Amino acid sequence: MLRIITQQAEVRAELQRICDRTHDDQVVHKEATVREVLQAVKRQGDRALLHYTAEFDHQNLRQEELRVSGSELDAAYQQVSKELLDAIRLACRQIEAFHRQRVPKSWVHFGEDEIVLGKRYTPVDRAGLYVPGGRAAYPSTVLMNAVPAKVAGVPRRVMVTPPGAGKSINPAVLVAAQEAGIEEIYRVGGAQAIAALAYGTETIPKVNIITGPGNIYVTLAKKLVYGTVGIDSLAGPSEVLVIADETANATYVAADLLAQAEHDPMAAAILLTTDAELAKKVQAEVEQQLENHPRRTLTEKAIAHYGLIVIVDSLEQAAELSNEFAPEHLELEVAEPWELVEKIRHAGAIFLGSSTPEAVGDYLAGPNHTLPTSGAARYASALGVETFLKHSSLIQYSPIALQKVAGAIEVLAKAEGLPSHAASVRLRTQPKGDSWGMEDGDKPKS
Repeated sequence: MLRIITQQAEVRAELQRICDRTHDDQVVHKEATVREVLQAVKRQGDRALLHYTAEFDHQNLRQEELRVSGSELDAAYQQVSKELLDAIRLACRQIEAFHRQRVPKSWVHFGEDEIVLGKRYTPVDRAGLYVPGGRAAYPSTVLMNAVPAKVAGVPRRVMVTPPGAGKSINPAVLVAAQEAGIEEIYRVGGAQAIAALAYGTETIPKVNIITGPGNIYVTLAKKLVYGTVGIDSLAGPSEVLVIADETANATYVAADLLAQAEHDPMAAAILLTTDAELAKKVQAEVEQQLENHPRRTLTEKAIAHYGLIVIVDSLEQAAELSNEFAPEHLELEVAEPWELVEKIRHAGAIFLGSSTPEAVGDYLAGPNHTLPTSGAARYASALGVETFLKHSSLIQYSPIALQKVAGAIEVLAKAEGLPSHAASVRLRTQPKGDSWGMEDGDKPKS
C-alpha cells in the first residue's frame, strides 16, 4: 500500500530516509568484494574475467567469445521486429539531434597588447560504455550513452554488457548499439567489466572514461577506479517525484509512479500534492494498476518501502521539499507548470504538464536519461556530450603584454616562496638583471 502522510513533522525524515536508501550496512562488505575483483582483473586480465563471468553470471565463456562477433551483430537485425527497429531509429535520431545542440565550441579571444586567450575542446580517445542486463534489456541505455559519445567525436567507443542465458546478448541491445555507431561489444558485466575497462586486458582495451548505470557492484567499482579513469556519475536506484495539484489526473499520476517503481525494488516513487482527494484517488489507482502487473512482486516492494504520498499546504511548499530531495526525475502535473518550474533549483530532469510522462524522457525526447540520483542533482547534471570532452586553456602573451604584468607576477611568486616562477618572467623582461631578484643582503655568501 502506498502510504499517505499528512503530519508535516514526518515528511522531511521520510524523504531523507528514502534519499539515503543506498547507504546500507552491507556496502562495506560489498566494497571489499569489489576491491578483490578489481585487483584480480588488473593482475590476471582475461582469465579473471572468465572466472567471474562463470561465478556471477553462470556463463562459461572462452576467451575468444568475450567479443561479440560480426555474425552475431548481423543476426540481431533478423531477431527484432520492424516496429522495434523503427522505434530504435527514431529514438536515435531524436537523441542525436538534441545532443548536437549541446556541443561546446572552442573559442579564442584577442585582447589588447596581443594577448590571446581561449578554450579548446577535444574528445577522449576511448570511452567505455556500460549497459546493464539482469532483470531487463536496455536498448535505450545503449542509445543514451553511445549517441553523446559519437556526437562528441570519441574515436573508439567500447561497450560492455553481461551475457544472458546461452551466452547471448539481447538482440535489441545489439541493434541499438549498431544504430548508434558501436560495433566493439564485449559480453562481460559487473565489477569485472568496469575493471577491464579501467585497466585493460588482453582482449578489452583500457579506456579514458566509463559511463553507464549498473547495480551496486558496478557503482562501487566505478567509484574505486575513479582517478585511474574518469566516470560519469555514481548512479543509484531510480526515482521520481511528482508535484500535482487538483487538476492532475489520478490515473496518469499512479501510472507514472509505477513506471519508476517497476525498475528495481529500491526505486523511489513520491507524490507531493495539495489535494487530499487526489492523494486518495492515486493511492487507490496504484493498487488497481498493480493487480495484474507483470512485475508485481518487484514493484510492490518498491512501493511498500520507498513509495510515499505527502499532502502539502501549497505548491511553494512542494517545490521547497522537492529541492531538498533533489530528485532524479521531477514531474510537474499542475495547471501552470512553467510558473512552478521557476521555483525548482535541483532536479536531474523536469517534465512539465500532464502530457509529458517521464517515459518520454526515458526513450526518445532527446535529453539524456542517465541522471544524478540520491540527491546528487544538487551538484551534478545529466550525462551528455560534455561528459566525453575535456578542455584545454589557450594562452599567448606578447612581449609588451608580459612586460606590463611582470611586476605583479613577481610579487605573487615571492609571496608563495617560488623564486624560479619569478625568474622565468624576469629573464624575459629584464634579461641583464639578477635572475633570482634577491637583494644584496639576501644573496648567499661566497
